[in-house]
Amino acid sequence: MAKPRPLEFDKQKIVAENRRARYDYHLDEKFEAGIMLTGTEVKSLRFGSGTIAESYAEVKDDEVWLINANIPEWSHGNRHNHEPKRPRKLLLNRRQINKFYGAVMRKGMTIVPLSIYFNGKGRAKIELALAKGKKAPDKRATEKDRDWKRQQGRLLREHG
Repeated sequence: MAKPRPLEFDKQKIVAENRRARYDYHLDEKFEAGIMLTGTEVKSLRFGSGTIAESYAEVKDDEVWLINANIPEWSHGNRHNHEPKRPRKLLLNRRQINKFYGAVMRKGMTIVPLSIYFNGKGRAKIELALAKGKKAPDKRATEKDRDWKRQQGRLLREHG
């Protein structure tokens, strides 16, 4: 019998986070994927540098690729250092890839990276989410709800 999937992923050291994604998209389902990296990319990530703010993932030829993620060159690298914004292959099960492909093609969803982190075994992982873009009124409603929750907290602390 297979082990049940944990609700939260084992994040030991978070390297990069895409906080803007929660504001710009309705997040539907989250997945954990491995990333194919070169040695200098892993060293650069362990050093704590990397951004996924404008990045996204796409399904191409039955493979999932992370596009536009920036992992800067490692400072002690030599001429074999990596290219900072190269496309990186994501490691997923066939069933997950098919789910991504169906959601993107049929439902018009986007695959958004939420964070890059190292798990308990020291492997670099990425948290992905199937997401649908928010319109301007949705963003305003989200901001209004957030402000109201903040106001409630203040009121409870003052009069509580």
